[in-house]
Amino acid sequence: MWRSDGYGTILTVDARGLQEYQTTAVSCLKGDFSPAGATQGTYESDGDVLTLRLTSDPGHALLGDDSAVGHRRLARIASLPAACTRPPSSDPRAAFDVFWQSFQENYPFFAAKGVDWRAVRDRYRPLVHEDTTRAALFDVFSRMIEPLHDAHVLVQDGDRHYGVGRPGTTVPGPELDAKVKKFVIARDLKGATGRRDFADGLITYADLAGGNLGYLRIADFDGYNRDDDSYAADLTELDRVLNTVLTPARTRSLRGLIIDLRVNGGGSDALGIHIAERLTDTPYVAYSKRVRDDPADPARHTPPEPVRVTPARGPRYTGPIALLTGGSTISAGETFTQALIDRPGRTVRVGQPTQGVFSDIMVRYLPDGMAAWLPNEEFLTRTGRTFDGAGIPPNVTEPVFTDEEFAKDRDSAFDRAVALLRPAP
Repeated sequence: MWRSDGYGTILTVDARGLQEYQTTAVSCLKGDFSPAGATQGTYESDGDVLTLRLTSDPGHALLGDDSAVGHRRLARIASLPAACTRPPSSDPRAAFDVFWQSFQENYPFFAAKGVDWRAVRDRYRPLVHEDTTRAALFDVFSRMIEPLHDAHVLVQDGDRHYGVGRPGTTVPGPELDAKVKKFVIARDLKGATGRRDFADGLITYADLAGGNLGYLRIADFDGYNRDDDSYAADLTELDRVLNTVLTPARTRSLRGLIIDLRVNGGGSDALGIHIAERLTDTPYVAYSKRVRDDPADPARHTPPEPVRVTPARGPRYTGPIALLTGGSTISAGETFTQALIDRPGRTVRVGQPTQGVFSDIMVRYLPDGMAAWLPNEEFLTRTGRTFDGAGIPPNVTEPVFTDEEFAKDRDSAFDRAVALLRPAP
């Protein structure tokens, strides 16, 4: 049995697999079960592979997820707390208390968001009683989280969910992606050669007209194989894409590469690091990751764990990059953006600030069957800065897919990127 440092979880491990228990000061609820994998110490979890390994101290271990970066630190415990063996309460007030406490103990950004979470409890707890309906409780939870404007915060009840992003931005979805992709192909890639879609249409590459510039659009960092949703399948497809695009002949001839993340729904941070490893000849630290780990003190964290970029063995492009971002660049799209900030060589960000959500999402189950999604991690630059809330700012500001840009058939960010990469005649 293991207790995690941060994350509010206890894990029990036996020959069958790994069982999660989600804990707060007022609750212990059974979470996900991950069956044992093909290799000792590995476990299958929704297409990902979890790896548990002992450290030099037998009382401690590390848990890794192949689709994520960093590790969870674990300490051995003797037994489950008594609360973990009791059946959950069906009283709506118990669900409220677990919901509120989960944020109170894990959410890192109340101060930055200007939200007094205790005042939120004082306002909404009296509205909940033993006869509160599920729909009414869902509405209460939705009103509680709305002021956070955090795209990694969500209330879920089956197919119903509620969450909001940063004001003035649009959280990406299939409709926006299809609209933007059609616009980009018709306007920006007019006259381009070798345009090709990969990864179930989520990645597009083309050689731009006018000389030696490449364009790479990435709409997601997962979902690359519709028949296999595992991280391993995504990685295999991504390698196929990169080997096809970054051929030795092309990398020798390119004088600049535009990477377009302006509509990117996130996914696997590890895939972003994998791409970054194709964009450098020099090892460097992409960022460091830390976790809130004191339920009583939001300023306490685990020691930052560096996430390193090591040059890949395959073909690499190491020349100038213009990275297009906007408010619909979210989650893993943002951690990839952050991974290129200290990339050796010339990288310029063009467009608008990213959405401002970086952490892996904690899914916390409630006694009534609903669930809350929330972040508890921070991704730090080498100077200790985070970009949560405000997003990563561009080096060069341009409008991104505004109504006016669409109406006038204009893509100012793309045009600026081309101008920055293409040398003057």
